[in-house]
Amino acid sequence: MLTDTACKKTKPTGKRMRLYDTAGMYLEIAPAGGKWWRLKYRFAEKEKLLSLGVYPEVTLAEARTKRDEARKLLHDGIDPSAHRKVLKASRATSATNTLKNIAEEWLARFEGTWAPSHTRGVKGRLEKDVYPWIGSRPIAEITPPEVLAVLRRIEGRGRLETAHRVRTHLSMVFRFAIATGRAERDPTADLRGALPASKAKHMAAVTEPAKLAELLRVIWGYQEGRPVVAAALKLAPLLFVRPGELRAARWADIDLAKAEWRFTASKTKAPHIVPLAKQAVAILRDLRPLTGLCPYVFPSQRSRDRPMSDAAVNAALRRLDIDKTTASGHGFRATARTLLDEVLGFRVDLIEAQLAHAVRDPNGRAYNRTAFLPERKAMMQRWADYLGVLAAGDFTLPVVQPMPGTGAK
Repeated sequence: MLTDTACKKTKPTGKRMRLYDTAGMYLEIAPAGGKWWRLKYRFAEKEKLLSLGVYPEVTLAEARTKRDEARKLLHDGIDPSAHRKVLKASRATSATNTLKNIAEEWLARFEGTWAPSHTRGVKGRLEKDVYPWIGSRPIAEITPPEVLAVLRRIEGRGRLETAHRVRTHLSMVFRFAIATGRAERDPTADLRGALPASKAKHMAAVTEPAKLAELLRVIWGYQEGRPVVAAALKLAPLLFVRPGELRAARWADIDLAKAEWRFTASKTKAPHIVPLAKQAVAILRDLRPLTGLCPYVFPSQRSRDRPMSDAAVNAALRRLDIDKTTASGHGFRATARTLLDEVLGFRVDLIEAQLAHAVRDPNGRAYNRTAFLPERKAMMQRWADYLGVLAAGDFTLPVVQPMPGTGAK
């Protein structure tokens, strides 16, 4: 058995020397004076060598510890040399797969589907509030407390809403890393309730065509969530029904051949008809293979016999970084009410009827659900076409002149 004194005092000779310890370990002394720890072992009927380090940087005691670790691997049926290569590759991968690198890859993948302002906001928050603190950390090693420290630092500046947004951004980055095999879990999932809830604000609506155009491009580029939620999010501005009515829509009430959706309005408890524009029919036809066997058009992720959460559309808007002061599921009703009247020139009573408000004719009688149905069908198609024109980037208005017989002014 070797001693540290023997290792230190043995001088090089004209040929390579070996000072043997135990269990296959020895100190190899080169003619030029260099000293290396080696372990000789057999694996799969082959003799192999494993380097344990350079003496005296690696002491005799440290070399024996490394030897024992290698022999434990052998006992478990693992080749120590191969194991070392795997660890080296893993460290190299971790150095490449930092949070910042993965986040920038995620941004490059999806920013083409976002509005420029949304992209700028996401990049700015990551660069200011995330990268300086955990950007260089291997994404697979980041823990919930590390993320929470980042969020609390933002909250401490009085930016609670920003902290919630950053948590959403990070969750998307972690899910992207999981999907691409660079992480195993999303640590932000453990932080629910760790931040105070943001104060509720009024249900906002976008009523300026240019801002609506940008909002629509963000919505129609939505790809992060379930297809069911994506479809509901796209239908919300097209149909402008109450959010509770949209989420509870039933396939039995929808006739795609007639392009009509008939149900009882939640507020007035009166029968109501929503004419479906070609764009709405196309979205529903795409969705039908996914949920057509469920009673609900937008079933819950947990049960096909329940509709999705009443917060699903607003939650999707938040994931798109559209905050509560900008837009909400209910706000699309005000958007349609304003622009159908002020931009497209449709009669107010026709719009109110389509909103399922209690509307009366000039003689004081309540309109029935089929009142002005042909005109409302034309209005809904005009509205869908108008949204498409806005999303394409043309918000010089008016878009089209009022058509005779459509209820336009």
